[in-house]
Amino acid sequence: MKKNEQFTVTIEDFSSEGLGIGKTDAGFVWFIKDTVIGDTVLAAATKVKKNYGFARLVKVLKKSEFRAEPPCPIAGKCGGCQLQQMSYEAQLKFKKDKVYNDLLRIGDVEKEVLDKTFEPVVGMADPFRYRNKAQFPIARNKEGRIIAGFYAGRTHSVIECEDCLLGVKENKIILDKIIAWMERYDIDPYDEASGKGLVRHVLIRKGFKSGELMVCLVINGRSLPCKEELVKELCGVSVDSLSFSVNTERTNVIMGTTIVDIYGPGYIEDFIGNIKFRISPLSFYQVNPVQTEQMYGAALEFADLEGTENVWDLYCGIGTISLFMSQKAKKVYGVEIIPEAIRDAKQNAELNGITNAEFYVGAAEEVLPEWYKQHPEERIDVVCVDPPRKGCDERALATIVDMAPEKLVYVSCDPATLARDVKYLRNHGYELKRVRPVDNFSQTVHVETVVLMSKVGVEYA
Repeated sequence: MKKNEQFTVTIEDFSSEGLGIGKTDAGFVWFIKDTVIGDTVLAAATKVKKNYGFARLVKVLKKSEFRAEPPCPIAGKCGGCQLQQMSYEAQLKFKKDKVYNDLLRIGDVEKEVLDKTFEPVVGMADPFRYRNKAQFPIARNKEGRIIAGFYAGRTHSVIECEDCLLGVKENKIILDKIIAWMERYDIDPYDEASGKGLVRHVLIRKGFKSGELMVCLVINGRSLPCKEELVKELCGVSVDSLSFSVNTERTNVIMGTTIVDIYGPGYIEDFIGNIKFRISPLSFYQVNPVQTEQMYGAALEFADLEGTENVWDLYCGIGTISLFMSQKAKKVYGVEIIPEAIRDAKQNAELNGITNAEFYVGAAEEVLPEWYKQHPEERIDVVCVDPPRKGCDERALATIVDMAPEKLVYVSCDPATLARDVKYLRNHGYELKRVRPVDNFSQTVHVETVVLMSKVGVEYA
């Protein structure tokens, strides 16, 4: 089949990236974006390999029972959402199947073990307007008008969208004010091709419980003209912190490392559960606070602490899980490779009057073995890990096995690397006890999972 040649196919499955999968003659496999299992579609070939190909959706000939009308007008163009064309019930089933099948196929977990340990996906009452953070690139469109929006999938072409339906309603109000200010004072957006222009991105964060708003402009320069006028505009829409980030590099990295405060304290505060967090423009903070509370609540539930336990929290970030655990544990140790995150973790502990949490800067696979070597007599009862997408380093897993905690709580943002690590741990004396997927990123293919493992022979009620 040649490029752009059209064909009809029925979608039978879904890839982990959210592409519909259908088969034509002799079992040739097609991957087609924006389709749903059960759709019969007209598609056009875009890339053809020996045994499989990629195609674009031309027309839905017969709609699947799981198909939904995307409420966002740019859902098919923007790279942010992959599943808006699916009903929310179907999205949750896709995520459940993704975690289940990765544990089955990659993790070699027996079906009878999965069926006994697997729990329902924790979904959202409202799967929109959940993001407390948004980063909007600023550009000019073909007519020369300043716009804010998002990059089209796999490109750096900005699609205009000031009101993403995953973000808060205040985003559009703030962006309108900033663009009007740029036009009024002749301030140019950054142009990637020439490296000229000032305003690159606008970062907006909102505390869902505190209601506080932060705005940070990322600029290609070291000073911001007419900033007093911008302060007046944004104070009118209750912005609590306004700053700019200096990024003069020709790079895809959004934020620079230098932050200059213009108005307010340089941070906002918010709560997850009853723990208060101070959030600066560079702070890592989970973008879905509603589901984060569910996720970390599950981690605390699985740990089942009674007040006598010592806990290690690996890849601890700004100390979110550590501080949750500290409420019920005797002592919590956290480790994170990013120094700024540990600074925030210590500050957050102080902010909440928590004195039984201790934090270390460094790679978990280096800090943990060294600590264990120096404290062989100190019993660690629970280890919690919340690694990046690549999963846990094998050296860290080996040290956990050596430390022999009775319980291991694994918070995962990637089912495939979770499955790989579960396989390692099951081969080294641990067994799977509970698996609870959490929909932290509705309308996208991403899914978080909280897992409890215990030493073989240790039973819990």
